[in-house]
Amino acid sequence: MLILGIDPGTAIMGYGLIEKKGSRLLSVDYGCWRTPAHTPMPERLLMLYNDISDCIKSRQPHFVAVEELFFNRNTTTAISVGQARGVILLAAAQAGIPVAEYTPLQVKQSVTGYGRADKQQIQQMVKALLGLADIPKPDDTADALAIAICHAHSVNLLNRMGGSL
Repeated sequence: MLILGIDPGTAIMGYGLIEKKGSRLLSVDYGCWRTPAHTPMPERLLMLYNDISDCIKSRQPHFVAVEELFFNRNTTTAISVGQARGVILLAAAQAGIPVAEYTPLQVKQSVTGYGRADKQQIQQMVKALLGLADIPKPDDTADALAIAICHAHSVNLLNRMGGSL
């Protein structure tokens, strides 16, 4: 099973493609898509949509996992992240791929076993769980891999409970 995890953003959008083989998780590809600073938002969203769509077409994941919108203090950032999430959801829906959404707390809990884990703990666990030589950079990429890992763990739990996604 191939899972594409995406950490939404409009300047940098992290992605991580993992394969779940039995109980093993393998890194297939990861990185980030960037849009140039000072580019109008509609153009940024189009660039990101094209990147996501190309990735989905070439890699054909079984699931797309994305982080739910988390409102912190900066509503401007939250709005742009929401727009980026919309592009992700649209690209996945057009390709007919199911989307799973997870809160930051769910991702942290799934990857580290602790819902208040810091960035460094998450990055170290991503590296360990996927058997990577180094922590993926930038942070958005490690976050995307963590989201994909969260979905892989959630699928395991659902299968044991006799449910489906």
